[in-house]
Amino acid sequence: MDVQQLSLSEDNWNNELNNITIDANIFLLFVSPSFKEKNSFLKLLNSSYPKATIIGCSTAGEISDVSVNDKTVSLTAIKLNKVTHKKESVLIDNMTGSFEAGSRLANKLAADDLKHVIILSDGLNVNGADLVSGLKSRIPDVSITGGLAADGSDFNETFIINNDAIVDKTIIGLGLYGDELKVGYSSKGGWDSFGIERLVTKSESNILYELDGMPALEIYKSFLGEEAKNLPSSGLLFPLSMRVEGSTQPIVRTILAVSEKDQSLTFAGNIPEGAYVRLMKANIDRLINGAEDSAIYANKEQENQSELAILISCVGRRLVLKQMVEEEVEVVRDVVGSKPCITGFYSYGEIAPFGEFSPCELHNQTMTITTLSEC
Repeated sequence: MDVQQLSLSEDNWNNELNNITIDANIFLLFVSPSFKEKNSFLKLLNSSYPKATIIGCSTAGEISDVSVNDKTVSLTAIKLNKVTHKKESVLIDNMTGSFEAGSRLANKLAADDLKHVIILSDGLNVNGADLVSGLKSRIPDVSITGGLAADGSDFNETFIINNDAIVDKTIIGLGLYGDELKVGYSSKGGWDSFGIERLVTKSESNILYELDGMPALEIYKSFLGEEAKNLPSSGLLFPLSMRVEGSTQPIVRTILAVSEKDQSLTFAGNIPEGAYVRLMKANIDRLINGAEDSAIYANKEQENQSELAILISCVGRRLVLKQMVEEEVEVVRDVVGSKPCITGFYSYGEIAPFGEFSPCELHNQTMTITTLSEC
């Protein structure tokens, strides 16, 4: 596997594309929604590499090496020498079709030698938890990582890059095939729970209506105080920790929208009735330690031989870390060493197992890391 990475700005992208020195068969693009030249850039990239697979998505910040940027493109050129790949995509009309979309996408990618799948999904029209369930229903023994596209902290419009098209309501899967692929992955958080645990007494899929028999939005606002007037964006700073009976580890859920009319909260993933939730808040040191732990687990099988590390971190983490955001990327570099290229983006949801022997889940507020190499 040969990998080259570039960080492109609106001023230099045209010239920087000339610096690609490998015969790439995959381009991975993480693109700022405010990058004005994205259509011209994508047109030139496709014409320059007509046989390459080009995938990507919009972001809430682009990760290039140990830098976190805005108004840029984090471009990663990849040449697979031993592993084969296949790109497939599905359209989705709304969140209710997420499970079926995941199932269809998995069917398109399924094969005896399928080793790993990278997922990039529309961030606003997809129920990420149902998408993951649909994928696992068809490829239960295949590792899956990825994330939901973002739009800064605006929650207005996200997009997916599918070769020469910039589209919404689309989910892309990149299948990697063959025993020559070596992959590591992990997803860790670092948030602190506080307050009492409350029972979900009324919910429907990813919409939460009642906690302990009381309106969910009313209870949530009582915790936020002054921050309540800035919902839903302020909800990124106060996610919920969800514990389902029989589950060994709690899952974090972040708010996408609120409804004053029915006093509900809409999340990126499901909040089932009978689950228990607690409010969470950030501790900066613990967030950075969480990123370090994720890198340690993802790097464990690679023995510092990975060629590429894909980092997908939550937009909520960036809002909390502010000017210290690059510290969670730098700590990953310290763990994985100098060899792999590092790319990634800040997302509306992260897809990965917690670790090697855990099932794939939709996460929020985590640092999710995928390491790749050929052997």
